[in-house]
Amino acid sequence: MIRFSVLSMPRWRGAAALSLALLLTACGESVSPQREAAMAGDAAVTAKMAAAPMAMAPAAPDAPAPAGGAVQKHIAVRHDIDVVLAADRIEAAWKAVGEQCAKLDCEVLNSSLRRELRDQPGGAELQMRVAPKDLAALLGTVEGQGRVAAHNTGSEDKTAQVVDVEAHIRNRTEFRDSLRALLKENTANRKLSEMLEIQRTLSQTQAELDSDATQLKLLMQETTRQAVSVNFRPEVSLVDGGAANPIGNALRDAGQVMSHSVAGIITTVAALLPVLVIGLPLFWLLLRAWRWLRRSRKAANP
Repeated sequence: MIRFSVLSMPRWRGAAALSLALLLTACGESVSPQREAAMAGDAAVTAKMAAAPMAMAPAAPDAPAPAGGAVQKHIAVRHDIDVVLAADRIEAAWKAVGEQCAKLDCEVLNSSLRRELRDQPGGAELQMRVAPKDLAALLGTVEGQGRVAAHNTGSEDKTAQVVDVEAHIRNRTEFRDSLRALLKENTANRKLSEMLEIQRTLSQTQAELDSDATQLKLLMQETTRQAVSVNFRPEVSLVDGGAANPIGNALRDAGQVMSHSVAGIITTVAALLPVLVIGLPLFWLLLRAWRWLRRSRKAANP
């Protein structure tokens, strides 16, 4: 087992490491990989710190560097498939694809089924994430359920995000190990405030490592597996049976037409009711006044 401790460093190196921890805590900013590599010391010390056990942070395994210095690509691939089939076969097809995913290196992320109602058609959706080696088997099962109306494939390059997170994990791991070694250093004249500051910086660094490890895990799931989204929808005939039989179509729509007619009559009566209530008495009064005036004129001029 490799043992590495700041006890083997001269006292000025321990003080420099403590000052660095205080400076990073006060600034609250991330240190660039070049800056942290320079702070790590010579190459031998850096190699020992990288090989030290990391029990508290699940750092990503170091992959061998590709030949020629090329960066390994991390591509997230997604498939959106639209399957059309008979309405009474949607549920069976939905179950068949889900069962096939369970047999492969595949996981179902989301699954939903809609029953056919009078006001909505039936349908089903499946969202899965499958390993590339089992993609062909899964797609074969999907295509065997019905007619594939659409198959859209998209990809997103996440290489920069993966490289940044991995570099941040390596750098923060080295910094965390140096803080642990500094905390174990037996210095009689060390102040309590310095110990508390180191402890606080160590806790903050470990929290950043845990967050980065979770982010890296999600990125690796997106790039090492391919997302497959399948939408099952029923077939719709371009020539409906009602169009070929207008009498039957009219009989089915008779109730709705009658309802609209009755609603129109009710609306008309409601609109004319205030006019009838006020206008009829007023018209009757005007007619009586006109007749009385006419009789008065006839009496005055026989």
